[in-house]
Amino acid sequence: MSADEPMESPDEDVTRVRLPNIKEGEMFGIADQLLGASKIRVMCEDGTSRVGRIPGKIKKRMWIREGDLLIISIWDFQPDKCDVRFRYTKTQAVNLSKRGKVPKNLDIF
Repeated sequence: MSADEPMESPDEDVTRVRLPNIKEGEMFGIADQLLGASKIRVMCEDGTSRVGRIPGKIKKRMWIREGDLLIISIWDFQPDKCDVRFRYTKTQAVNLSKRGKVPKNLDIF
């Protein structure tokens, strides 16, 4: 390896993470407050605070804490409620923030 070749830094490995599908009504959200009974208050990227429902398959697989970056899908018939579709780990959220994928009003990472 010559001196002018850039070294691969370990924090620069690009991993594929799921992004919100706008066509299906998905968007980013931040877990604001746990309400109990599989419900959570979510601050969405459009500035609205919604009550989110955590489906059983996500509840069993991963824990959601306050301050987590989420993908949510808004209900068609009740726009003040949503479903949690995906939770990012802290590392994934920081990487998305560095790449500029997270909207500015949600960027706390």
